[in-house]
Amino acid sequence: MKMISWNVNGLRATVKKGFYEAFDSLDADIFAIQETKLHAHQIQLELPKQYHDYWCDAARKGYAGTAVFSKVEPLRVIYKIGLEPGDATVRGLQGVCDLDEEGRICALEFEDFYFVNCYTPNAQDGLARLDLRLTWGAAFRRFVSQLDKHKPVVICGDLNVAHNEIDLKNYKTNRGNAGFSDEERQDFSQLLEAGFTDTFRYLYPDLAGAYSWWSFRSNARANNTGWRIDYFLVSDRLASSIVSASLYPEVYGSDHCPVGLELTL
Repeated sequence: MKMISWNVNGLRATVKKGFYEAFDSLDADIFAIQETKLHAHQIQLELPKQYHDYWCDAARKGYAGTAVFSKVEPLRVIYKIGLEPGDATVRGLQGVCDLDEEGRICALEFEDFYFVNCYTPNAQDGLARLDLRLTWGAAFRRFVSQLDKHKPVVICGDLNVAHNEIDLKNYKTNRGNAGFSDEERQDFSQLLEAGFTDTFRYLYPDLAGAYSWWSFRSNARANNTGWRIDYFLVSDRLASSIVSASLYPEVYGSDHCPVGLELTL
């Protein structure tokens, strides 16, 4: 089974920049996108008829949003990780429940596994939203761990963190910045320790220069001054089923490139 994940950074714009061509050429069984920046009714995608589409829109217009296109119809779809005001994970953080209204989760349950498409909140400049970001991380870890008790889980998406120094070009100057703070990296480590495998690093533990996002500034993409912040993770018990884990930097249309995973399921 082939799966693709892509932060399109505005679906309407990416449709004008080769989205259909990329979608057709990658030919995935499941194709997940993040940062749609629209509500589903605002676009009419012309995708092959065999795909079922599922959208998780943000309450705020033009912001965030996730979607999944699947050749196989799921048993059910989950659109929230279940943040609650009285939850010990989130107690005392004002406004935290808004995170579950930002269109960040589109999770599909299939017969043999869960597929979780995630757009993790950005900690923002100066780590202004770090507390909220870590609250999300703890709740997301609980959410996927609960799913994992029932069936193996495949997680994909823009997780908004470069885990290790090898995962970004300028790690020295970015230490402590959003996406490479010690706190966010530790949060990602805790997710892996909860029973999940980074599929790309499983196959390529020492491969440098492999990135999925480049700033629009300073000709970063041409110089490959990038970050690997888009992932496919799987439950540890699926690691032996990994056939390939791929990055597609040749695919333009967004400041992110698609990432892929093939599994024997």
